[in-house]
Amino acid sequence: MHLFKRSLFTALALASPLAHAALPAACKPGQAIHDSGYVKIGGIEQWISIDGADCAKPALLLVHGGPGNPLSVYENGPYASWTRDYVVIHWDQRAAGLTWSRNAPGEDTPLRLERMRDDGIELSRHLLERLGKRKLVLLGSSWGSILGGHMATKSPELYCAWMPVAQVVNNTETMRVSRDAILARARATGDVATVEKIEALGTPPWTNPRNFGILRRAIRKYEAMVSDPAPAAWLAWKAERGTPKARADYEAAEDYSYIQFIGMKGEGIASLVDMERQAASFKLPVYMVHGEQDLLAPKEIAQRYFDRISAPRKQLAIVPRAGHDPNLPLIDAQARMLASQLGGRCE
Repeated sequence: MHLFKRSLFTALALASPLAHAALPAACKPGQAIHDSGYVKIGGIEQWISIDGADCAKPALLLVHGGPGNPLSVYENGPYASWTRDYVVIHWDQRAAGLTWSRNAPGEDTPLRLERMRDDGIELSRHLLERLGKRKLVLLGSSWGSILGGHMATKSPELYCAWMPVAQVVNNTETMRVSRDAILARARATGDVATVEKIEALGTPPWTNPRNFGILRRAIRKYEAMVSDPAPAAWLAWKAERGTPKARADYEAAEDYSYIQFIGMKGEGIASLVDMERQAASFKLPVYMVHGEQDLLAPKEIAQRYFDRISAPRKQLAIVPRAGHDPNLPLIDAQARMLASQLGGRCE
């Protein structure tokens, strides 16, 4: 595997954008690291970025949600400040972001959880070698809580801790509970339009891919009433990721990944997810963080899953004023839990 290295803290420019750099010299404590580029993973080139104020700090691999929604597009996203305490790795997964730009799959090419799990494990091994670390902190949100959970159960030796955020457990049950919760709130507030839209969907499981999108819009509306908004600064895109071509690629990847997750007739990846059966036994610590107002992945389902998890250590934080998507209370709760449990070490 080779990584095209772009060091933001040097004045050197590579002669060719396709050049490949050797692994960096051994880390010296206090030395910053800012690298980005393509790594050959799972037979294709996948985009990663590595950022930290001190290369000696623990390395943390972020497994983004969606699928198809990498956080690497943001200039100062939810985890930007974490680079003081961690070496933060963003990974544009297969069929997402800049990985899509380099390797857009054909319309008939399926996206498979097992393939992406193995991608993540292969990347983790590369990062350990590249950064000179024994283990990584693994953090995944929403879809990332599914993918990361499968990575952690298959190869626990690579990680010192697994932190699922906004845990999705079982999509069919989740959609049913979410639908019922939205209907209850809409009826209580006299929101006739939302009641009619959601009732018209029928009861999950659904075979129309549009149904989830309709429910998701209602979820965002009602979560916004009871949770703090994300800082506007988090949502500003990097200049190089905001070009017409880059945005078109991002949207194409998002559309493809959505259909692959939901399926044209309800047969997508989501229909196969059952974390209580597939990923409830861990050989590493599990630190779960969940928004109290999460209507997309309801807290009662996450709580039940957490209770069934076996792990050397486990802890759950239910965060007030937080829904499914990142906001300050949710991000701060993650930072506090990792700081208290790991103490700045990953062993």
